Amino acid sequence: MSSQEVEALVVGGGQAGLAMSEHLGEAGVPHLVLERKRIAERWRSERWDSLVANGPAWHDRFPGLEFPGLAPDAFASKDQVADYFEAYAEKIAAPVRTGVEVTSVRRHEGRPGFRVETSDGTYDTRFVIAATGPFQRPVIPPIVPAGAGPTQLHSSAYRNPAQLPEGAVLVVGAGSSGVQIAEELRRAGRRVYLSVGPHDRPPRRYRERDFCWWLGVLGKWDADTPPSGAEHVTIAVSGARGGHTVDFRALAGLGIDLVGMTGSYEDGVLRFAPDLGTNIANGDANYLALLDEADAYVARNGLDLPEEPEARVLGPDPAGVTDPILELDLAAAGVGAIVWATGFAVDYSWLHGDALDEHGKPRHRRGVSAEPGVYFLGLPWQARRGSSFIWGVWHDARFVADHLATQRGYLSR
Repeated sequence: MSSQEVEALVVGGGQAGLAMSEHLGEAGVPHLVLERKRIAERWRSERWDSLVANGPAWHDRFPGLEFPGLAPDAFASKDQVADYFEAYAEKIAAPVRTGVEVTSVRRHEGRPGFRVETSDGTYDTRFVIAATGPFQRPVIPPIVPAGAGPTQLHSSAYRNPAQLPEGAVLVVGAGSSGVQIAEELRRAGRRVYLSVGPHDRPPRRYRERDFCWWLGVLGKWDADTPPSGAEHVTIAVSGARGGHTVDFRALAGLGIDLVGMTGSYEDGVLRFAPDLGTNIANGDANYLALLDEADAYVARNGLDLPEEPEARVLGPDPAGVTDPILELDLAAAGVGAIVWATGFAVDYSWLHGDALDEHGKPRHRRGVSAEPGVYFLGLPWQARRGSSFIWGVWHDARFVADHLATQRGYLSR
């Protein structure tokens, strides 16, 4: 196997890796980007067929390139997003090597830098940027034993309704992925149960402005730490069918059976927490609070944006709240599949040394690792609320590249 030297090595060729490459290139830092499959592979092969971006095209992009052929307020399909990143890599002449998997990174003994083992040989490098993002290992809670009855799959393996066996479907998780998959399945004629946990529920649009705009002018994208206890609260928002506000009452009206958080399983019966009403009420409170802040902003700045009183009309509680389903016999209910929209965990098993804590999570400040020479990029709340979004990772990459370039200057003396 070959052995090569490069000053900086970026692991991951998605949005984080390309943003890092652009800023390293502008700083004059020689580097390579190693991607185990194709550029933006997860957008192509680990998302369902009908997925679109959750932010409009004017917002969810890098500053240097617009989405070709898309209206500013449209929502890019998953393939359009992947094509966008391939075009961006070409635009910035990113030195990407695809089909190369990094298997081990270890610090050299007695000299600076790291030895990087890959499927394409070894690399010696001074700096390593882990730009693999937060969506590395799908998480399925160990609740229903494998082979217990229904087919079980994570949302990253879901593609379309025809993929699933006949029968009803239980979707666990009411963030953006869960609600969109549940709605798609219901519109395809399936009976659907949707397990709803704690969530934030912003309006898709309010007073003729997208919620991305409101979070921007209200300074919420720049929040540098999540509210206490909200580190992992999901955001229920959708760009599907042209974009719409997620409304659990409307989902119930569509015929989806809402249940609380999925709790335990025994002898073919799933039990749910009696928290559906609380979770919906808290989501409503989050929604109404944002409307209040938006109205105050309009008044304070004298903006000519039309009032929208109907946005505050919530309607009666759905049946799942007034007459809750607390347990479900899966066989009796005809449940043929469970889709777990329960998020992901990081996997840095290839990264050795002091960059990770005892749980395998990055030890860092704004992407600067506790291990000198190692950096992270693309993490939720890396520097602020917007860090895991396309535009947010671009700005985080600039900070990381500036820090790396400064250290490079010291080391060159």
